[in-house]
Amino acid sequence: MSVPLFDTSGPQAPLRDELRARVTAVLDRGVYILGQEVAAFETEWADYLGAGHAIGVANGTEALTIALRALGVGPGDDVVVPSFTFYASAEAIPPTGARPVFCDVDPDTFCVTPDTVRAAMTPKTKAVIVVHLFGNVAPVREIEALVGVPVVEDAAQAAGSRASDGVRAGAMGAVATFSFFPSKNLGAFGDGGAIVSNDAELAERVRTLRFHGSRDKVTFDQVGYNSRLDEIQAAILRVQLPHLERWAEGRRDAGDHYAAAGLAEYADLPVPGPGSAPAWHLYVIRHARADRLAGALRGARPIKRKRALKLHRIVDYAGRKQFAGGGTRALPPLYDREVLAFLPFQLDARSFVIPTYVMTRDLARVYRGGSGPRRLDLPPSRYRLTIAGMKRGKRVKVSALDPLTGKSVRVRRVSNRRGKLVVELKLTDSPRLLHISERR
Repeated sequence: MSVPLFDTSGPQAPLRDELRARVTAVLDRGVYILGQEVAAFETEWADYLGAGHAIGVANGTEALTIALRALGVGPGDDVVVPSFTFYASAEAIPPTGARPVFCDVDPDTFCVTPDTVRAAMTPKTKAVIVVHLFGNVAPVREIEALVGVPVVEDAAQAAGSRASDGVRAGAMGAVATFSFFPSKNLGAFGDGGAIVSNDAELAERVRTLRFHGSRDKVTFDQVGYNSRLDEIQAAILRVQLPHLERWAEGRRDAGDHYAAAGLAEYADLPVPGPGSAPAWHLYVIRHARADRLAGALRGARPIKRKRALKLHRIVDYAGRKQFAGGGTRALPPLYDREVLAFLPFQLDARSFVIPTYVMTRDLARVYRGGSGPRRLDLPPSRYRLTIAGMKRGKRVKVSALDPLTGKSVRVRRVSNRRGKLVVELKLTDSPRLLHISERR
């Protein structure tokens, strides 16, 4: 049995009728570019974040490039960016004519800090890209106050995350960018992105740049981009947006479950930024022998192996050095072999990972941010899980294993009681986690 790293269908399953209706409405109107769905989503997305303006664009990578251009970044400038991040964070800089300068991250949070950014500043630094990596929240305000240049929040993986003061990721810096790639916390059914800012003039520059450098489709003031969020994707995002907070809580709950289950005894767990509430895009753990651990789990695949990207070593396609700075001083060579992305949760009840000492009245609802778990009152070697939402009388086969060892766990009994699946397990080795899967 296997668990996908990203479940791109489960969250939308209860929304399919509404999604179909909304997409059909777009088709009936026959307007597909910069119509009422995009305008409405931009307003709703800005309201959700607590920001003044949101502008839909084609994807998260172009969102970064356009945001930098709107800030005036250009040839001869430097932009500080973390060395440990997805490639797009740095890839978006050279198209502006500027040079990426790499800085380190905190190895516990995977985010940059004021000290690591300050160490990479140059006299030509025009902006700093701060990445909320894996959904964790970086100290944006502290960095902006220290360095004295605009901070661009790369919040592609952090939709739903909050800082210690309750402000959402994406509403703290001069400008922020989001990706709505299908696997993101808020995902479209294709590519999509957004740029967010409280600065009205900056937002207007972004709108001009996303449409060929034109404000009115007649005059063209500068060389821009053909980078627009389309109507169908905006309609799909609008259907999902009211559910984002519940999904984000589910991601937080899943991280808490892993920690409470004692996963820290086996690997180094991610550390949330001080006082923050990450909506974990990935729950990334570290282990000194990650390859061995990943090999033991290959059958169940509840994790995916992720290597650290040391972007300061990359040379562009033309063979010219595009990147500058040191980077990764806080990340020893062993770190390349330590990083694992642990699947945070599943949004349906057919396949999931759960600590063995808890049971839930409605596990599917818990993992969508509903009621929390409670301790079992069964003997130490016997556990019962109750899952709501099953059809009465449906026969279900269930298998289980300990994802940390790969060993199968005996399923004593499976029953379907009034629409609730009850699974009794016999545990001989006291595993801390269980991977439960419905077999079809």
